[in-house]
Amino acid sequence: MQTTYTFGDLSIERFIVGPLENNLYVLTTPSSPEALLIDATSGDQGLWDDLLRRNVTRVVITHGHDDHIGAVPGLRQRGMRVMVGEPDAPMLDGFDTTLVDNELIWFGDLNLRILATPGHTPGSLCIAPEGCNVLFTGDTLFPGGPGATKFPGGDFPTIIESVRRIFATFTDETLILPGHGASTTIGAEAGSLDDWIARGW
Repeated sequence: MQTTYTFGDLSIERFIVGPLENNLYVLTTPSSPEALLIDATSGDQGLWDDLLRRNVTRVVITHGHDDHIGAVPGLRQRGMRVMVGEPDAPMLDGFDTTLVDNELIWFGDLNLRILATPGHTPGSLCIAPEGCNVLFTGDTLFPGGPGATKFPGGDFPTIIESVRRIFATFTDETLILPGHGASTTIGAEAGSLDDWIARGW
């Protein structure tokens, strides 16, 4: 299944891949000959060949869980450069660049700002294309609440603080594109924060 979103010169294609139905996002813009991929779930050969034809050269990993990094070795063999939040880098078999909070990734005439949003994993991050009302949240924030914190390295109070930061930084109209499932908006989720805290997950 494929869905396309457009924000000015930024085009985003969503692909649903793998048994956990991960969302992969391919970003393109007329100001860059290269495309950029968010997350690297294992997929079939045809998908990766298609990404090469689109000239995907860089991959941003939202966090180091297996379902988001399974294709990393194969993509690096194909020449794609893999970027990951610094604390999660040891979870990957290989990577090219680590990312830190507030770092900018240049993408044609666009800047992609990195937000460190730990809690699901220590190195979880979100990606915010500047000037566009869209935020890629990985497994930090979904429709209905934050990502799970029961896995090693997860921490519920920490992810709540990350979600607070997201809500304080972005407008209600901002589209949230998570690592699994449907999209939502900041406005649709922000009013439920106290309920999530009360339920404890």
